[in-house]
Amino acid sequence: MNGLTAAAKEVKVLNAKLKKAGRLGCDVMICPPATLIGTLVEAAKRTRIAIGGQDCHAAASGAHTGDISAEMIKDLKGKAVIVGHSERRADHGESDAAVKSKAEAALRAQITAIVCIGETEGERDEGKTLRVIGRQLKGSLPDTATPDTVIVAYEPVWAIGTGRTPTSAEILTVHAFIRKKLMDRFGPQGAAFRILYGGSMKPSNAAEILALANVNGGLVGGASLTAADFFGIIEAA
Repeated sequence: MNGLTAAAKEVKVLNAKLKKAGRLGCDVMICPPATLIGTLVEAAKRTRIAIGGQDCHAAASGAHTGDISAEMIKDLKGKAVIVGHSERRADHGESDAAVKSKAEAALRAQITAIVCIGETEGERDEGKTLRVIGRQLKGSLPDTATPDTVIVAYEPVWAIGTGRTPTSAEILTVHAFIRKKLMDRFGPQGAAFRILYGGSMKPSNAAEILALANVNGGLVGGASLTAADFFGIIEAA
């Protein structure tokens, strides 16, 4: 819940940096609040920056005041939507089943679902990380998910906005576990799903994290609020 219309200038600054950098080795997407999707889509026209949403309702339309549908995001030319973010799970009590229904809504609207999973500090301290990740993966991913329609984002809840980051070994372990679960469920195509890491990623640690096996990108929070910080991560990628 950050950003007013003036934030569009950051997209223009970011685009200028991307153009100067030349060929990109990664995809770049910004998922702003719903109030800014249309504004940023316009600002990102004829750039290599895609725009998505932060959440959607499971239904295509109806009496759901205050919610937006995946079709509404698609209508604004949004390319993806984040579902099951830890703050949605914590602040709004979203279950795995609710997250799955939202991911299915994204597929229905033909936009990419970025499905978030991750353990809390208490779950980590109790040694439940992989158990929680396995349960969330099983319950949150649609059965019809493919590498072209769904991206998985691992966000250790205890590392979000705290400046704390798991060790490289911890990230490796969790991402390898996620990859195995994807391959167990979806067969060979499980190897092609993109798994993003999200949790206090910043320019100073991005290169080290992104170099790890099965880390295919970042779900960037606070460091994406300014073009300068976000570009530092893109450079690392």
